[in-house]
Amino acid sequence: MWTNCQLLLFTRYPEARTTKTRLIPELGEDGAALLQKRLTERVAYQANLLAQRLGIETVVHYTGGSREQMSSWLGAMKYAEQADGDLGQRMRSAFEQTFTDGAEAAVLIGSDIPDITADLLQQAFASLKTKEVVIGPSQDGGYYLIGLVTNQALQLLPLLFEKIQWSTEELFTTTMNRLEKAGYDVEVLPTLRDIDLPTDLPFAAERGLL
Repeated sequence: MWTNCQLLLFTRYPEARTTKTRLIPELGEDGAALLQKRLTERVAYQANLLAQRLGIETVVHYTGGSREQMSSWLGAMKYAEQADGDLGQRMRSAFEQTFTDGAEAAVLIGSDIPDITADLLQQAFASLKTKEVVIGPSQDGGYYLIGLVTNQALQLLPLLFEKIQWSTEELFTTTMNRLEKAGYDVEVLPTLRDIDLPTDLPFAAERGLL
């Protein structure tokens, strides 16, 4: 395992009216914010398990709220406000910062996937010992996890995060096509389901989130 790794968790402070807005018609403003809160706490719990096992630090990259609100909510983790720009620019900035800080490998995850586990995160980091990229596809055509190592970052960051249409059903396929065309060795993790649309609410209920 790497001696200096970081897990990057992208999330939003669970404030009513600004969180899970596509679910507000079904859940109401407070209900949508509560779902965001529970999802993030679920993933953060798994991140803490990973830290206990392997000493891998989590950096929470947040939007909305303040650093004080975030730390009061999620506790003793590192926090960084997300950069400006689209999702790709924000993810690229997070990777650039962690590699500048000395990380040898980094894995970035979102907070919308209730089935992320410490075992899965451990598998992602382990795969980066032999692979150049690790990616976890989501059922909606995107991906919930992306990881890479610092010695490939200069070439990979533009390839992964520039000139891509985000939040589309083709995101994972487009990303894989780019990686394969450039000759990168990629580890693909199991496909998981996120919670973002009204059609995902029965699944959220199955996971005890509603």
